[in-house]
Amino acid sequence: MPPADRPLNVAILAVPEVTASALFGMLDLFASAGRDWSFLLSGVAGEQRMRPYVVAAEPGGFTAANGVWVRPDWGLADAPAPDIVCVPDFFVVPGEPLGDRLTCEVAWLRACHASGATMASACSGALLLAEAGLLAGCEATIHWAYVASLARYPDVRVRAERSLVVTGAGERIVMGGGGTSWQDMALYLIARHVGLTEARQVARTYMLDWHDHGQLPFASLLVAKQADDALIAQCQEWVAMNYGAAAPVAAMMHIAALPERSFVRRFSKATGMPPLEYVHRLRIEEAKQMLETSDAPIEAVAAEVGYQDSSFFGRLFRRRVGLTPAHYRRRFSSLRKAVER
Repeated sequence: MPPADRPLNVAILAVPEVTASALFGMLDLFASAGRDWSFLLSGVAGEQRMRPYVVAAEPGGFTAANGVWVRPDWGLADAPAPDIVCVPDFFVVPGEPLGDRLTCEVAWLRACHASGATMASACSGALLLAEAGLLAGCEATIHWAYVASLARYPDVRVRAERSLVVTGAGERIVMGGGGTSWQDMALYLIARHVGLTEARQVARTYMLDWHDHGQLPFASLLVAKQADDALIAQCQEWVAMNYGAAAPVAAMMHIAALPERSFVRRFSKATGMPPLEYVHRLRIEEAKQMLETSDAPIEAVAAEVGYQDSSFFGRLFRRRVGLTPAHYRRRFSSLRKAVER
């Protein structure tokens, strides 16, 4: 950590595929610590406690994934020694290997960690920490769509349900999950390295909520590949329209004209999950849509998606989503109700 007479150096790594909102949002939050709350109350800015800057392998600038021009403050070779390194999310196809296109960035991350910097990632940025070998033997989190991508790295224990993971020797690795959980990561770093008071002030300045329920309420449960097996693909199409049937797995076995063990094995190979698990996930996803878009009683939602026992549905929903159906409706139907006013 730096001497008391200078702010913390926070290097934010930008790659050409970076998401501009996370990149510049991190700049805003870290620069705000110690500075903006005083300005809002008195008109006089307080002492800035963190010094964020953008570093990149292409110091001349480049266009980010959404078309925004990024002009880094420093190149990798001449950037000030960071106390904290943050890796925002970047666009990469889920499941696609990174290959050797970011070898300079990976080597820089490895060197920063070896020099004692705290390392942080948001969303798909975790893949770069994994590529640098920093997550071996550690728990980790990432956007729910990239869980399989991260799990390919040896000895990484992916906790997809969590929006924040603090891990590694000396807890020097801080990871935010998907979407805006980079805000949780930034607030945690401010609280830990500057102070809890300053973190609360930044949260109040920007009206930020802590994702205390993790990622499960936001994740799609049905991240399953469309089967290359034509027979299983036919079953997927049927169950997508008939998920509320009383015995959908038996019906799919009848369509496939296969004995149970053969059907389960073939379905699991083609889709990545057993048929009953697939049905449960499909039903819960449909229930989430109904809870968001209608005011139908929860018992009616349960029956509509195929569960006559609403108590069983409630337990299953909470286990898979992390919220009760009623809590989920309160949290995710607000936008619809605001539009309908």
